[in-house]
Amino acid sequence: MRFHVEGMDCGSCAAKIETAVARLAGVSDIQINFANEKLDLSLDPNATTQPDDIIKTIKKLGYGVSTDNQSSTTENATSSEDTRWWQTRKGKQVISLGLLMAAAYIVSLLFPAFEMWAFGIAVLIGVLPFARNAIALAKAGTPFSIEMLMSVAALGALVIGETEEAAAVVFLFSVGELLEGVAASRARSGIKSLAALVPSTAILLDPQGEQREVPVASLQANDLILVRPGDRVAADGSIAEGSSSLDESPITGESIPLHKTTGDSVYAGSVNVDGVLQVRVEKTSANNTIARIIHLVEEAQANKAPTARFIEQFSRYYTPAVMAIAALIVWVPPLAMGGDWMTWLYRGLALLLIACPCALVLSTPAAIASGLAAGTRHGLLVKGGSALETIGKVDTIAFDKTGTLTEGKPIVTDIVAFDGASENDVLALCAAVETGSSHPLATAIVNRATESGVSTPAASNASATAGKAVRAEVAGHQLAIASPVHAVEIATLTDEQTKHISALQTKGKTVSVLLDEQNHIALGLVALRDEAREDAQEGVAALKSMGVHAIMLTGDNRRTAQAIADKLGLGYEAELLPQDKLRLINEMKSEGKVAMVGDGINDAPALATADVGIAMGGGTDVAMETADAALMKSRVTDVAQLVALSRATMANIRQNVAFAVGLKGVFLITTVLGFTGLWVAVLADTGATALVTLNALRLLRFKGVKKSVAASDKQPDSEPLKTKAA
Repeated sequence: MRFHVEGMDCGSCAAKIETAVARLAGVSDIQINFANEKLDLSLDPNATTQPDDIIKTIKKLGYGVSTDNQSSTTENATSSEDTRWWQTRKGKQVISLGLLMAAAYIVSLLFPAFEMWAFGIAVLIGVLPFARNAIALAKAGTPFSIEMLMSVAALGALVIGETEEAAAVVFLFSVGELLEGVAASRARSGIKSLAALVPSTAILLDPQGEQREVPVASLQANDLILVRPGDRVAADGSIAEGSSSLDESPITGESIPLHKTTGDSVYAGSVNVDGVLQVRVEKTSANNTIARIIHLVEEAQANKAPTARFIEQFSRYYTPAVMAIAALIVWVPPLAMGGDWMTWLYRGLALLLIACPCALVLSTPAAIASGLAAGTRHGLLVKGGSALETIGKVDTIAFDKTGTLTEGKPIVTDIVAFDGASENDVLALCAAVETGSSHPLATAIVNRATESGVSTPAASNASATAGKAVRAEVAGHQLAIASPVHAVEIATLTDEQTKHISALQTKGKTVSVLLDEQNHIALGLVALRDEAREDAQEGVAALKSMGVHAIMLTGDNRRTAQAIADKLGLGYEAELLPQDKLRLINEMKSEGKVAMVGDGINDAPALATADVGIAMGGGTDVAMETADAALMKSRVTDVAQLVALSRATMANIRQNVAFAVGLKGVFLITTVLGFTGLWVAVLADTGATALVTLNALRLLRFKGVKKSVAASDKQPDSEPLKTKAA
């Protein structure tokens, strides 16, 4: 079963609900996520516990709850989107208490004799819902709740005659609770904005070409939809007809619209800028990119960071310990030193309020939630607090080459013509022979001819010998494009031609030789290479400037690997099988934290083995699912951005813990010494909560690392990787 729980604003709330629900018969597999207000559990159909019993239990704790089994992720994320703080239960409570306090204050001014009664009634009315929740929590297994601490302190102050301060305690505590709710709402806003990107309807084109508007949820794979200029794309798919610029910034963070045409992929939620498109649906609304991102972010928010788990464990002992100290403060001075009972009782009650662990418990999840939201906004999708915490601690980042450091698409880099022919002649003949082939090298040659405006002659009788040559008849000549090894079996190559081939191969390029089979001569050469991404050098340099060691692990040949590594300035290891990558990752893990960046199925084992796996957003689904983080913009520089975001988040957590513990430490001393009282104690707790919340929200303005190292800066020579030290 799935429930939607309103008012669940921090990890402490989640823990209270989990403890209470776990005590019900037949309930198991409890998974609770305060970030998206969801509670998932399994209920034994033969148990005496009914769904209504679960709802009643949660409501008794002071939370709103409803069953949520039929709602989709998108619908959940957009629930209560337009609710303002004054419309929430906590907001109404603060306003009511404020009016009650104001009324009591007016009565105390006009009728001083009734001051104690006026504030006393305000306290009793105000503390009643908190006391009721405290009793319910105690029965449900959480006796040391903040509601219990506050209720005891407020009622104790009422008993000793400090009615005005007791009223201030109740009011300020309510304000603190409201602040937590506002902070949680801000943290959820990123998910809400993502969910709102996908339109609710789409224009479906039927086989007869008729248009009709249908719900997006009804779209199936292979449906054809119309996307007009200004429309948002309703589903993940590919362009069947038309071309246009698409703004994908909501999904990938890329600010510049990308021009796309027939055959190109499009994301649900992207904006069609200027052309009319017909899009072939490939994924349903439940499986599109937006839905996957929302699902992964929600999972990430539920996945606690190690620091958060430690602080939650610490708070379990912290609160009872401070309560024990408060009891000693009340009893020891009067009994052992003849102190005044009322004075020390007052100080003990103030100490109870300082025992509230809210700010401390909130310090980590608030920062993690903001960090995850900031990352999503920049196209950095991190799947959990644990991964976000670990990324900033890595000593080494290993990169796959093809599709990660490089574009994954070979391009023509050199054309060499022999015996008086022109480069365009060689390119035209090569394109003619390769026309019709789907091999990546053939596609690159044909694309180069098209881009260069070279007219391609007709070819006939095309054939191929795998791994050796492609043949075709062009203008009455039997031509072949062969590898250098196979070329010497077909034609006689001169020393000069052999030197050309060797020079190009030394640079890590793949060389294809154009041959005239009838005359057994070479007509020219075409060299191709999968070039490094434009931002790869800058990304590697940024990591080095941050003290992170970068290396390249590739299955490609050593010459190609060295050429790319020389250009980017990083270590490398070449000619690796997937198991070799695993072995190297494990060796590096023995010397420090390791992250692996890849994009293919063959990278999945290494991504899973590394301390942190990072997938390029354009990679395979297997890599995306295996990895701990994904770079939606497929930029190497975003690896450095991930490290910077992790370090900023951890710095924020340390600041939050310092705020929470420091403020409480100061007021613990001042309260025992009698310098501060009840209202200051609760204000300190509310203030610490506010500081922690505001500081965590600063992460939402994360801008990333500055370009401290230019892409053109000289890089150190690369070398094969032998050990981490090397």
